[in-house]
Amino acid sequence: MFNIPTVPTSEELLGKAFRKSVRARAGKSPGRAAEKTMILTASNILADNLRAVVRRFPNFNEIGAFYAETIDIVVGLDQLRISLASVTWASTKIHQLSRAAIGKMARASDAKAARKQMFGRTASIMKEIQPDLDFLNRARNTINALPALDDEPTILVAGYPNVGKSSFVAFVTSAKPKIALYPFTTKGIIVGHITYCDRRYQIVDLPGLLDRPVSKRNTIELQAISALKNLGDVVLFIVDPSETSGYEVSDQLNLLRELKSQVGLPVIVAANKMDLGPAEPVDEAFGISTLSGEGIAAVLKASIDLASRAHHAPLTMQVDETP
Repeated sequence: MFNIPTVPTSEELLGKAFRKSVRARAGKSPGRAAEKTMILTASNILADNLRAVVRRFPNFNEIGAFYAETIDIVVGLDQLRISLASVTWASTKIHQLSRAAIGKMARASDAKAARKQMFGRTASIMKEIQPDLDFLNRARNTINALPALDDEPTILVAGYPNVGKSSFVAFVTSAKPKIALYPFTTKGIIVGHITYCDRRYQIVDLPGLLDRPVSKRNTIELQAISALKNLGDVVLFIVDPSETSGYEVSDQLNLLRELKSQVGLPVIVAANKMDLGPAEPVDEAFGISTLSGEGIAAVLKASIDLASRAHHAPLTMQVDETP
């Protein structure tokens, strides 16, 4: 998804700039022209490299709300913007210092001393932004590690553990679902794809996020659920009426009510494990079996239809949840 290059340290940038400035001076007679060449070479290299650091980070207004919120969770957008602004400031300041130094050099009797003074001030600026460069490099490593999730109609699969969520994703997707390891999940996000009427859909199981009550989620997980609102178009909530998953139906339905109030997305309910025989009925739920495939086609079509209509639509839309 992201491929931000390594952020160099102040020492690396200064070393590069000063070495090239010495090479640029080679062959020139000692004096103002040589010292001016050193200043312009060093300042241009530093300013250009610092601008490149900023430019290579994504525009957080253009990457989509899901990734913007995710980066805010795992890195912190405010601090990221502050550090990028500091690097931009340093680039501009070094450029200004070089122009001022060249102007001063025209009036100074000792051009070499003027150049050394400018280099000293430049080194101080670079030292000042080293914490920002360190932060940006750590942020770069974290952001680059985020797996890609596509901007396409997406069905989020939710429910308590062992109710059949992963089985559903594996059953309906043609290829083996991949595991996307996000920092705010304990087991990874399971992502599968299906093509229906020439359009591709993304089906995502979210273990460790939407499988327990709000009271048992930490702050990062609550933020992650907020971010997922911008990824998903519909939630397929799977209930196990047989209770062989180890969770009572009443607890599962309580989680369903919490989820509806929390994510603000259309919700479809499926009662799994029909192959196990009669069980407590679940109102307004599709009956399915991820083992035999019974009812899967119907609930998948309903989920796809809703996802298709809801993709990029406002989250406040009103949806009839009756199958």
